[in-house]
Amino acid sequence: MKTATPKAEQIKQDWYLIDASDQVLGRLATKIATLLRGKNKPYFSPHLDTGDFVVIINAEKIRLTGNKEILKTYKKYSGYPGGLNEIPFKRMLLEMPEEIIKHAVKGMLPKNILGRKLIKKLKIYTGNEHPHSAQNPQAISIAN
Repeated sequence: MKTATPKAEQIKQDWYLIDASDQVLGRLATKIATLLRGKNKPYFSPHLDTGDFVVIINAEKIRLTGNKEILKTYKKYSGYPGGLNEIPFKRMLLEMPEEIIKHAVKGMLPKNILGRKLIKKLKIYTGNEHPHSAQNPQAISIAN
């Protein structure tokens, strides 16, 4: 029995719209990563981009469980001595809420060329407005 690999013309990429209001970060990120990879499709292939485009709105209204809002920090290192920069979750939520979701989803994608291609299909915005209305994104809800 041979494994069927989808052809380029068989792969259909849809656009999805997800409202991140009062969603738990990790559970939302797993759903987004599944959509980006295309694991929800019957012709999923791990080495091909069979996934969809995902538009996230209201990124500033994301939430965490437990004490993570107080304890969670994001680290950046410049490579120089004393170049470690730690940003607490609360400050990151005020300054760059899009990066919180992007960081969580990126950690769930493959660490290769395909993963770097997939993360470009994720569009994250604060507020209700987004510039992708021409693509007619299909609104889906994620139940907690």
